[in-house]
Amino acid sequence: MRLLLVDDHAILRLGIRAVLELEADFDVVGEAGDANEALQQLAQREVDVVLLDLALPGRTGVELLPDLRQRFPSVRVLVLTAHADEEYVRASFSAGANGYMLKNADRDELLQGIRAVHRGERFLCAEVSAQIVRGYLNGQDEKRTPTPRVELITRRERDVLTRVACGKQNKTIAHELGLSVKTVRKHRQNLMRKLSLHNSAAITAFAIGNGFISPNGAN
Repeated sequence: MRLLLVDDHAILRLGIRAVLELEADFDVVGEAGDANEALQQLAQREVDVVLLDLALPGRTGVELLPDLRQRFPSVRVLVLTAHADEEYVRASFSAGANGYMLKNADRDELLQGIRAVHRGERFLCAEVSAQIVRGYLNGQDEKRTPTPRVELITRRERDVLTRVACGKQNKTIAHELGLSVKTVRKHRQNLMRKLSLHNSAAITAFAIGNGFISPNGAN
């Protein structure tokens, strides 16, 4: 697995590299200190997973993500940041991140997150997942309170919801459920409308908050 580290703190990159290079299936092929350097690195070498900090100089990680997704669609992105606020999580997933990890995560969780996004799964670290769930349970945002709306969705829509929350694409979901891609897309639109969810990150948070999947994306 070929990894690119994008963070403006060289000493932090050095520490992460030291941890990752102990794993036989990891190969850190490059480092970058800002968005432009990251794009240059991606254009010059094959990369499977980017570990991306949000607080980059000049152009933030959230601002970089749409360009990175458009130019290098096969590359998976795991955000690695100090920002735990839900607004950053939602912005990152909306911009194209595959996973979200805090810098205070332990080694095992970091490795788990990298391998999960490499498999095509969506990943939220435990601390962020717990925070999102607490938000739902405490009723901090009335528009996102999930319990009364769960019964609005059909069994098939629930099947689609759990798979979307795990980061699976419509084609994969269609194959697993024996449906056409068009039908999966329709179910997805219906459940998002019924639950007032506007993107995949919101679906993931809703699924975790209602116990449909665990914080690491397993259902």
